[in-house]
Amino acid sequence: MLLSTSNLQFSRWTFFKHLTPRKFKLAPPLCQHKSVATLSHFGILTSRQKDQIHLYVETLLQWNKRMNLTAVREVNEVMERHVEDSLAILPPLSDCYRSHCSASCDKLSLVDVGTGAGLPGVVLAIARPEWDVTLMESMNKRCVFLEHVVGVIGSSNIKIVRGRAESLGQNPCFREQFDIAVARAVAEMRILAEYCLPLVRVGGLFIAAKGHDPEDEIKKAESAIQKVGASLLQVCSVESQSPYGQRTAVVCSKDRPTPMKYPRDPGTPAKEPL
Repeated sequence: MLLSTSNLQFSRWTFFKHLTPRKFKLAPPLCQHKSVATLSHFGILTSRQKDQIHLYVETLLQWNKRMNLTAVREVNEVMERHVEDSLAILPPLSDCYRSHCSASCDKLSLVDVGTGAGLPGVVLAIARPEWDVTLMESMNKRCVFLEHVVGVIGSSNIKIVRGRAESLGQNPCFREQFDIAVARAVAEMRILAEYCLPLVRVGGLFIAAKGHDPEDEIKKAESAIQKVGASLLQVCSVESQSPYGQRTAVVCSKDRPTPMKYPRDPGTPAKEPL
């Protein structure tokens, strides 16, 4: 586990289960991938990775008794609604990255913005130990949990950063330093674009997990996505264990550097979305 220090304090998530492309008027689906409807992602992990997942889930539920980390209280629910969904991001993520970025997925830097309890970031880091995964979280108590759980599972490829996305996006140590950014249950797309895309290098990807009917939200966010240097690449339908039974993965491509005025001061993106 890595630990960083600067003016900010640093310390060293579930969404894609059965994924099939879904066309929206805003942009054609540019990266294609096969459905994974019958695949158990957990089942293809190594014995060590399965043990790490079980340790993570056990620790999550233990800590959840004294602090609010997840609304899910049972092991089986965590495995299905969180772990499987988090692992299911890997096929579309890899396919989009290879096809659009024309690069190997063997070594990637990924940032999970507003990671909360570490979903999907911790699960992705376990499944892809060759990736460098950064978990960004503004709440200190959640960072304490993340530090503890990383020690429990013994992952050396996870870094925890405590701070707000608006501040970290202006920090040269993080600005445009990541191949991929992911986010779930953090904010609407207009706000997420300003939070996440300044962290992504030119040529990289941002993937947002959204609800069962995000078309209006995506349409409203088109201008914001463009303002921070990106474009909508693909929108995918996701069969998940959410109350509506379907969610959506929104994939954006970072086409050019983000103007230095973005992200704006902490709190401004949420109060005055682009």
